[in-house]
Amino acid sequence: MQFKQSIFLALASSTTAQNTQSLSDALQSQNSSLSSLNTLLLQNPGLVQQLSNAQNVTILAPNNAAVDALVNSPDVGNLLSQPGYLEALLSYHVLNGTYFASNFSNTPQFIPTLLTNQTFTNVTGGQRVEAVTNNDNVTFYSALKQNVTVENANVNFTGGTIHIVNGILAIPQNVTDTLSNANLTAAAGAVAAADMTQTLGDARDVTIFAPNNEAFNAIGNIVGNLSTDQLQSILGYHVVNGTVGYSTDLGNTTLRTENGQDINIRVIDGQVFANLARVTVPNILVENGVVHVIDQVLNPDNTSGTPNPSETSATPAFTSASSGTTGIPFTSGVSTPTTTFPAATSASAGNEGTSSSSGLAMPMKTAAVGAAALFGGAAMLANL
Repeated sequence: MQFKQSIFLALASSTTAQNTQSLSDALQSQNSSLSSLNTLLLQNPGLVQQLSNAQNVTILAPNNAAVDALVNSPDVGNLLSQPGYLEALLSYHVLNGTYFASNFSNTPQFIPTLLTNQTFTNVTGGQRVEAVTNNDNVTFYSALKQNVTVENANVNFTGGTIHIVNGILAIPQNVTDTLSNANLTAAAGAVAAADMTQTLGDARDVTIFAPNNEAFNAIGNIVGNLSTDQLQSILGYHVVNGTVGYSTDLGNTTLRTENGQDINIRVIDGQVFANLARVTVPNILVENGVVHVIDQVLNPDNTSGTPNPSETSATPAFTSASSGTTGIPFTSGVSTPTTTFPAATSASAGNEGTSSSSGLAMPMKTAAVGAAALFGGAAMLANL
């Protein structure tokens, strides 16, 4: 498909000494793989104008199969009816900085993107993607561990470089929808029971240590007797405000939580612990920060002890705790995901595994609550 030169005129004028190929020429040179993306860009002159002024960027360009899956989805009308959605989605595919394939490694990087629209994100400096090399493949992780892999790297142009990827990144969702869709249904229910949905949704730059369902079940006999204030205090002890602590930022330190007390972070044999709780799934990106899944409900009144990385399960941090008799607490009325998401199934605390995606998650507005609408189904998700 031929480009409309008027759309890309400003892009073509952006030059550096190192590269003389304009973005327009770079995209045209890959037209056999990117013709569908080119058509989509023509429908979004706002982003094109933004890119016309950009230098030092990396574009993750979805291939034809990925864009066609989006365009042909029966839900595409609902997506495009959201003001600013298409521009937000495309902006999330533009990294702030020039990253060639050789700049990635098996150590994760959390790279800011041009997605700064606060309707869709509340992370200072732009919503992040996670980038890591797995078996010589560069993979980018987005919402719920959905991910794309680079098929053709380093298509250079005057403002940076382009990597052609085999899927579409998913804009991270709000905290409550992420917890529910990651099968952290007890945590999602506890947030609602403590009347903290709005508080977490409105917060900017948060790090959340979210206990898995087994952790809540292990103290099932206790949680039913907690007052709302007590539950808020306990859940607040799992939330760090004003700091987005990705796994690469978590060293041996203490973090001040929302309830005013400190969590002790330790890294032992490559494993991350919050007090005695092990991080089992790191770096689930959310609209306003990051979630790390842990295997214990933290107790703000019991912070002592040294983690033992050889233990296979965590001992409850609450005295006389045991499983309840009515099933996993707080899950009544919380929707269980019908699709197995990578975020719900991975038990790796190290580098994420490799899988691919060909769809994306419907983003929810900041602080919005409700069932997350996901389309693409099993085709977009693969277990890590």
